[in-house]
Amino acid sequence: MPNYAVVDLGSNSVRLVVYEVKNDRLAAYTNRDFKSLINDKVMAGLAAYVVDGAFSEDGVRRAVNVLKGHAKRAQYFGCKRIDVFATAVLRNASNCNDAVATIEAATGLTLSLLSARDEAHLGFAGATCDRTIEHGTLVDIGGGSTELTRIEGGHDFDNVSIGQGSLSSYTTFVQGILPAPNEMDAIVNAFCAKLATLPNPKTYRSPVMYGIGGSVRAAAKMHAQVFGENVRPKTMTAEGIREILDLCRTNPDAFAHLALKASAERIHTITPGCLVLSALMDSLDCELLEICKYGVREGYLIERVLG
Repeated sequence: MPNYAVVDLGSNSVRLVVYEVKNDRLAAYTNRDFKSLINDKVMAGLAAYVVDGAFSEDGVRRAVNVLKGHAKRAQYFGCKRIDVFATAVLRNASNCNDAVATIEAATGLTLSLLSARDEAHLGFAGATCDRTIEHGTLVDIGGGSTELTRIEGGHDFDNVSIGQGSLSSYTTFVQGILPAPNEMDAIVNAFCAKLATLPNPKTYRSPVMYGIGGSVRAAAKMHAQVFGENVRPKTMTAEGIREILDLCRTNPDAFAHLALKASAERIHTITPGCLVLSALMDSLDCELLEICKYGVREGYLIERVLG
C-alpha cells in the first residue's frame, strides 16, 4: 500500500501527515480508504513573522527549517510523493511570490499556494469524507484567517475567507498571554466588522455549524476541561462557548490552569479562537457546533493528490 505525505504550512502550525492509502486508483475516496501513520505538528507561529504585510526573512528561515525536518521524517516512510500547501500566512503576504520561491529553492519542495476559495472547498471535501452534510455552514478558524462555506444539498457554495484567525487576533490585540476583557471585546468587534463586509453574511445563517481545524479542536479540549468531561466533545453549544469565555473574563488564573491541561501549545490562541467562534455563532444564529474529524489536509489528499 503506497504512502503519501501532506504538509500543511499554516499561520500557526506546520503539520506533516503521512497517509497509508489502501488503493490509489479509486474514482472516489472516503476515510476508510486511508489512515494516518504519523501526524507531526510544529507550532511555528509563522503569522508572527509578517512585518508590515510582508513575510520576513526570519519567517522564511523558520519555514525552511521546519519543512526540511518534515521532509526528512517523511522519507523514512518511503512516500510516493510529498505535497506541501500553504494558506493565509503566505497567500496574504505582499511578497508572496518571492517568499514561496525562496522557500522552494532552499527546501527542494514545491509549494502549492491555496486560494481562499480552494482552502474552504478542500475543507469541505475533507469534512465530508466520513459523513454526509446536507445543509449548514462549515467553519475553519485558522491562525491567520477564517474560512466559511455554505452547504446546501450536500454541495459547497459561497466559499469565503475572512482575514482574521486565532493567532492574528492574538498578535494584533493581546499584550499578555491571555486577553484582558477590553482586548477580548476588541477581537470580537474587529471580527464582526470584517464579517459584515461579506457580500451577503445572511447566506451563512444556520442552526448547525460544522467546525474543522486546530482552533475548533482546541476549543473542544477546553470545553472538556471547563465542564469536567473525560473526552473531547463531538458537539458544543453557543452557550457552552460563552461560559468558557466568561471564565476567562472573570477568573483568568483558573482559566489558564485549565488551558494548560487542554492544549499548552495553544494557551495564547484558545481564547481568540473561542471569541471568533462565538462571534460567528451569535451573528449567524447558530446554536450547535458539530466538530469534524477531518479537514483541509484530507481534502487535499483526496482531490489534489489522489484525484
